[in-house]
Amino acid sequence: MSVQQPNAERQIWIFTQMLRIRTFEERVKRSFTDHPGVIRGHTHLADGAEASIVGSLSHFREGDAALATYRCHGYPLVLGSDPKAAMAEIFGRVDGLCKGRGGSMHLTDVKHGFLGTSGIVGAGIPHAAGAAWAAQIRRKGNVVLCFFGDGASKQGAFHETLNISALWKLPVIFVMENNGYNVVTTTAQEDANAAAGEPLAVKAKAYSMPGVTVDGGDPLAVYRTVGEAVERARAGHGPTLVESKIYRLSAHGNIIAPPGVPLHYPEHEAIAVFGKREEYEAALRGDPVPRFRAGLVQSGVLTPAKADQLVSLVEKEMQDAVDFAIKSPYPTLESALDYNYA
Repeated sequence: MSVQQPNAERQIWIFTQMLRIRTFEERVKRSFTDHPGVIRGHTHLADGAEASIVGSLSHFREGDAALATYRCHGYPLVLGSDPKAAMAEIFGRVDGLCKGRGGSMHLTDVKHGFLGTSGIVGAGIPHAAGAAWAAQIRRKGNVVLCFFGDGASKQGAFHETLNISALWKLPVIFVMENNGYNVVTTTAQEDANAAAGEPLAVKAKAYSMPGVTVDGGDPLAVYRTVGEAVERARAGHGPTLVESKIYRLSAHGNIIAPPGVPLHYPEHEAIAVFGKREEYEAALRGDPVPRFRAGLVQSGVLTPAKADQLVSLVEKEMQDAVDFAIKSPYPTLESALDYNYA
């Protein structure tokens, strides 16, 4: 199976979606200083993963489903969720995607095929197999895209789910976004102590499914690689493990701290924990958003003026999301037991 490169219009769409994710995440991060107290608890940002997210979800069609881990803001935006509702959810407001009940780590938008996330590492992987089994039973050619970090590949749920998915030839694509850091532990440290070596996609061999590693900073490479896995799944040939190698450009988590208490790793772990400033600066130079923009301009797909116009439009869209979220009310105490089904 081979997937053709997307046309110029689609490439501009990919760039626009990458911009939307990046700008949304920047607005979330800035909210900790611009609007202290509006976000309670952690947020985990996906700046650096935009190409992986959008390149993968470019193959999404009606009836498909996606699940992700807690670094989850970008996926529903690409699938069609209103950024105002997504931001309101992160701010804990009633106009949020989950009525303010989920917050940053638990975004869900079933209407757009986004089945949800979890703060538990690897928890969405078996859920993806369940959704894929349902899709297999319906026989409409739908697939499930399951996103998780490299740390999840150490969880039992990962191995159990890949095993049964291969046995039943479930239409699921496992996209492992390997950002090199499991909180403050590097992938290299993990491999030396407890895991199979690089590339992590080699783990697919144990379950008789294809495993492939792709440059997650190149949206067109991701588009082709995940596209082939999607075609394989739609044809009934079962799952694929895609290791998308990226670099997380923000600290593991952002959190507002009590007065006098420093933020948890305000700098990236490469600097704050390991002192690897050169590594981090090299990652910034390879930032996938300006990198893709430069490529589109060079190839003639996009003019600098058009790119600047897109930036302005996206910045306004995401500022509107912040303004909307701040004005949205908090859930009332009387509604605390609403939406509970146990």
